Amino acid sequence: MTTVTADIAVSLGGYAAGPNECRPAVDCRLHTWMVDHADENRAAIDAITSAGAYIMGRNMFGPGRDAWDLEWKGWWGPEPPYHAPVFVLTHHPREPLEMDGGTTFTFVTDGPESALAQARGAAGDRQVAIAGGAATLNQ
Repeated sequence: MTTVTADIAVSLGGYAAGPNECRPAVDCRLHTWMVDHADENRAAIDAITSAGAYIMGRNMFGPGRDAWDLEWKGWWGPEPPYHAPVFVLTHHPREPLEMDGGTTFTFVTDGPESALAQARGAAGDRQVAIAGGAATLNQ
């Protein structure tokens, strides 16, 4: 069976948010070690981004919560760091989004079990990584 892992940064106050998703009372510096010091942390970054497929929540993919803004293609620019299939949990259907570098975002509306089954199928013998916050992990 495919191994499923999760890498998540959480502040001492219990918040988990990336550098581009700042909300009141959230420490948005949790991921500066990856962004500002990538060369020094290459082994850790490579381990996080070595999965054969990923699962993330809608909040990890983007700021919207309602119908999709189809111009939005994620926080990462034209070449996201995943280089593998990414299954985004959402309540709003959207066609798959192919990006540079081998990342394809597939938007899953039929629940976390479906996302996990699709990710395991896509990962082959590589691991599935859960990318995102506590809500995704809890599901």
